[in-house]
Amino acid sequence: MTQTSTGWATPVARYLNKVAVVTGSSSGHGRAIALRLAGEGASIVCVDLRKNALPNGFEDDLEVDTDDLIEKNGGRALYVQADITDPNALDAVADQAVEVFGSIDVWVNNAGAFLGSASAVEESHEQFTRTVDINLTGTWNGCKSALRVMKGQASSGRARGRIVNIGSIAGDIGQADVASYSAAKGAVHNLTRALAIEAAPDLINVNAVAPGYFPTAINRALWDDLEALKKLEDLHPLPIGVPADVAAAVAFLGSDDAAFVTGVILPVDGGVLAK
Repeated sequence: MTQTSTGWATPVARYLNKVAVVTGSSSGHGRAIALRLAGEGASIVCVDLRKNALPNGFEDDLEVDTDDLIEKNGGRALYVQADITDPNALDAVADQAVEVFGSIDVWVNNAGAFLGSASAVEESHEQFTRTVDINLTGTWNGCKSALRVMKGQASSGRARGRIVNIGSIAGDIGQADVASYSAAKGAVHNLTRALAIEAAPDLINVNAVAPGYFPTAINRALWDDLEALKKLEDLHPLPIGVPADVAAAVAFLGSDDAAFVTGVILPVDGGVLAK
C-alpha cells in the first residue's frame, strides 16, 4: 500500500454498489473517511454544516470540497447541509440518501466538536451542554435516523446495515480539564454497545472507532506548539498517525469483513491506551 494525499491507496473494493452517509465529512477524520469509502466504491452522502474544509486543517487539497473531490476521482457523492443536533435534519438526510442512491448500507456518525479545555469549576453550563449536545445527542440522532431506514431494508449478505460511531480515547481515560468531552465520548461508547445488542436481531452492526491524537483542524494548536507536540509524541509507542488511519478502521467496521463484529470500541491511537 502507498499513502496518497487522500488516504491510503488500496486494491480492495469492498463498497461497490454500497451507499454510505458520513457526517462531518468536510474536514479531518470525516473527509478521510468519505474519501476512503468512496475509493472502495461507495456512493457517499457528505453531511456537514459547511461544504468546504476548515481552513486550518492539514489536508493537501483544502480548496476542493470533499464531494467534488470524490466526483473528480470518478466516484459518486452528494453534499447535504445539516446540523446533527437537529433530528429532523438527519431524518431528511436519510430520506434524501435513499431517494438519490437507493439505500443506506453504512452510516458513520463522525461529526463532533471540542470546545476547549476548562476545569469543571470554570467550564460554563452552556459549554458543557453544547459539548454533550453535539458529541452525544448528535450521534444518537444519527443512529436513530440510520436505524429507521436500515430496519426496513432487505438484508444484503449478513447485514441490513452497519453503523460506525466515532468516539475517542478520551472516553476511556481520565484527563484533567476535558470532563465534558470525555463524558460525552464515554457515553457514545456505551450507546454503541447498547444499540449493538438492540439492533442485532435486525442484522444491523453497531461499532465505534476511538481515535487518539491526530493532525486535524481541531488539534491545530497542539501541532503549532513544538513543546506540546513533543509531549504528544512521547505518549505514543508508535509514530503519530494520520486521519487515513482512522478511515481505514472505519472502512473495516463498515464492510463485510466485520460481519461478525458488533458492540466493539476499536482504539486507533498508536498504542496510547496500551501504556
